[in-house]
Amino acid sequence: MESLQLSRVISCNLSTDVSRKVCFFRPSRHLGFGHLLRRSFKNGKLTVVRSEEIGKGSGFGGLTDNSNSNAVEDEKQEEEKEQHGLKLGIDRDDSGSIIGLQLIPPPGDHEVIDSHEDVAADAEDKIEDIEEEKTPTRVTYNIVFVTSEAAPYSKTGGLGDVCGSLPIALARRGHRVMVVSPRYLNGTPADKNFEHAVDLDRRIKLSCFGGEQEVAFFHEYKEGVDWVFVDHPSYHRPGNPYGDIHGAFGDNQFRFTLLCHAACEAPLVLPLGGYTYGEKCLFLVNDWHAGLVPVLLASKYRPFGVYKYSRSILIIHNLAHQGVEPAATYKNLGLPSEWYGALEWVFPTWARTHALDTGEAVNILKGAIVTADRLLTVSKGYAWEITTVEGGYGLQELLSSRRSVLNGIANGIDVAEWDPSSDQHIAFHYSTDDLSGKAQCKTALQKELGLPIRPECPLIGFIGRLDYQKGIDLIRWATPELMQYDVQFVMLGSGDPLYEDWMRSAEAAYRDKFRGWVGFNVPISHRITAGCDILLMPSRFEPCGLNQLYAMRYGTVPVVHATGGLRDTVENFNPYAAEGSGEGTGWTFSPLTKESMLEALRIAIMTYREYKPTWEGLMKRGMQRDLTWESAAKQYEQVFEWASIDPPYII
Repeated sequence: MESLQLSRVISCNLSTDVSRKVCFFRPSRHLGFGHLLRRSFKNGKLTVVRSEEIGKGSGFGGLTDNSNSNAVEDEKQEEEKEQHGLKLGIDRDDSGSIIGLQLIPPPGDHEVIDSHEDVAADAEDKIEDIEEEKTPTRVTYNIVFVTSEAAPYSKTGGLGDVCGSLPIALARRGHRVMVVSPRYLNGTPADKNFEHAVDLDRRIKLSCFGGEQEVAFFHEYKEGVDWVFVDHPSYHRPGNPYGDIHGAFGDNQFRFTLLCHAACEAPLVLPLGGYTYGEKCLFLVNDWHAGLVPVLLASKYRPFGVYKYSRSILIIHNLAHQGVEPAATYKNLGLPSEWYGALEWVFPTWARTHALDTGEAVNILKGAIVTADRLLTVSKGYAWEITTVEGGYGLQELLSSRRSVLNGIANGIDVAEWDPSSDQHIAFHYSTDDLSGKAQCKTALQKELGLPIRPECPLIGFIGRLDYQKGIDLIRWATPELMQYDVQFVMLGSGDPLYEDWMRSAEAAYRDKFRGWVGFNVPISHRITAGCDILLMPSRFEPCGLNQLYAMRYGTVPVVHATGGLRDTVENFNPYAAEGSGEGTGWTFSPLTKESMLEALRIAIMTYREYKPTWEGLMKRGMQRDLTWESAAKQYEQVFEWASIDPPYII
């Protein structure tokens, strides 16, 4: 076997006249040449000899070495000998641009040897002892989440779950993470969520709404994250973060304008852990409540040299809510007058309230879309849907124009809280290795709900808000036909009083088959998820959805409308794949009709009754899915990298 000899150190400088005849073009990942580089080189010096095939009369073209012309002549003579060297290959991108070099051994088997003795003859080219290859340093970021809610401090839905879990996952991956959210106090036991947050004794004044508004900051460091709470009297009132029993609060624009201004100041003025986050931050702004942040960065800070290295990423959780208010309120937002066009919004004629209504308004989410550096949604499917007329809510053309920076990343779940092998809310534990506890959970749920204890009867569940988006009207219309099947059905949720009353009446009409729990109860939601065989989600639109993820984690098979995140996360069952053993984790149906939904349920019920091994395969595949926030966090890091490379977006 020939030995691959290494001699003179050559510094490779790219030029435009690199000859394609002397280079092999091959992706570097196919070379497998890392072993040679680790064992024989140090401090970035590569010792290379031309191969005989390309050394005859041609040279390296655009490559030069760091020897004189005499040395080059010596090398030409050496090429006449029977000596094999390394060929220099060039990596190009899809457009043909050169993006790097790599070393390619000539054909045949070669033995890689250390040639320290040969190289040591030339003192200037001396190579020191070999060292272990060091792991490359990973880029980390100063990340600032801005959100109207973050679990467990405040939560009304999926937004709170995301902003309570994703920051922790990113902190575990080495990033410095701050979450900025209001300090809600509503006179209920939920106020205890903030009891460990300490006053930072830092008051600042924000210019908006016709004067200076003073806010304070509270802070808690937990699970590697700086949880910062903006304190102002407008956040202290009964109700949830957005409204009370009488509807949405009339001053929500004011309350969330304060949040955005305070969030822009927090990295500059709060010495958390002894020092501030500084100007080089990555702002992750969530929905319209945080939508003024990228507008403020572009209009108030960057023109004066502040935050010029910062970037903003808008995460759209629900496009239906956009923060639209009358145009006259623009002057209250604390923005320069010339930036009105960024937020300007005109309703179509049919949507105006009267003949004299000009339809002029300000749309905070629209302002965020046109000024943010990157756009994200909580699933790939939803990223596409919001560019369509059906899912764009009037913003589809604007979003389509920014499609090049629009991506979707599906949410994860807290696998410590949602774990059937250790869940404190369920009576029996189980895993993919032993599913017996699943049947016991079903029996326990039937007993708790007062339903006949029938292990062979499919138990269908629904958990969610009782509103139009969730397809409750479809369930209502289909219930009489569904109850003709030999099934049991349990629903948990609250919302529209019409549907709450319907649930009560359906329970009275189908005493042995139907149960409706009006309200929301966390332990009950866990027990329904663990005890049911099928979870039904006929949502009209679903940006991501979490209940189908919880269901799969617990071996409960989802039947969902093929929309948004439901279509992305539930793999439709295919009984003919994998040599007849099947693939998929549930059923998706489309279009959104009663007949389509009932057909999907019929197939699921039949599979449960007649094909037990197939059903067990569905359960196990769902339970084995990687649904962690760790997986989602890796995808977010890719978007962070893109955002940091791109120059700040300027309209």
